[in-house]
Amino acid sequence: MIVNFFETIGEKTLAFFRLLGGLTGLISQAFYWTFIPPFKKGRIFEQAKRAGIDSLPIVSLIALFIGIIMALQTAYQMQRLGSEMYIASIVAVSIVREFGPVVTALVVAGRIGASIAAEIGSMQVTEQIDALQTLAVNPVKYLVVPRFLALSLMLPLLTLYADIIGIFGGYLICTSKLGISPTMYMQITFDALLYKDLFTGLLKTVFFGMLIAFVSCYEGFNVEGGAEGVGRATTRAVVTSFILIITADCFFTALFYFIFP
Repeated sequence: MIVNFFETIGEKTLAFFRLLGGLTGLISQAFYWTFIPPFKKGRIFEQAKRAGIDSLPIVSLIALFIGIIMALQTAYQMQRLGSEMYIASIVAVSIVREFGPVVTALVVAGRIGASIAAEIGSMQVTEQIDALQTLAVNPVKYLVVPRFLALSLMLPLLTLYADIIGIFGGYLICTSKLGISPTMYMQITFDALLYKDLFTGLLKTVFFGMLIAFVSCYEGFNVEGGAEGVGRATTRAVVTSFILIITADCFFTALFYFIFP
């Protein structure tokens, strides 16, 4: 039993280092091919539409509910203290700095990351990637670079949109149920928010987008075992993206706390 335990630990450790090494190689190739012509803008716009515009409905719904839930949960405690006016500032800062970026990244990872892993994995299983290499088309430049650029550009824009919708959700609750006037709510919100709050929230989403793209593409390229392997790779892509997003968020939160106190 002890032997099996150490075997499992060893296998997990080796798998982690294989993932780390594979991601490092893929990232270096993607950055290299990003600056090598020809530049296929059409493919980047196509992926940007899938990652950005097509994700607006679900991001809108989730961001609105998060704003409503935060306002209600904050009101539960603030009303006991007689400090309802601070609900707007708490909702705004929490969404802009933390909930907006992280929740949007998790939604995109679940929706777009799974799609990327399944699409590239299917191409790997059906040997379409080998066909690209036969035609002298680099798979990293053709498949990874457009997705990496699209997610890096669109995730901050999606996050900014989610921030606005989330704050609007808090606005609905505060103005309709808590007796806060619309003018006061907006004034408190803008007084509480600083440029560094918006900057720190949006900056880390660029890295979240890169993580989603690279992890999903890596898992797609390493599919084995036919259709069942595609399913496993899709699951690994989403789970790994979630873990890395939360880990990166913890790192950036600590970093910004000391740099932008």
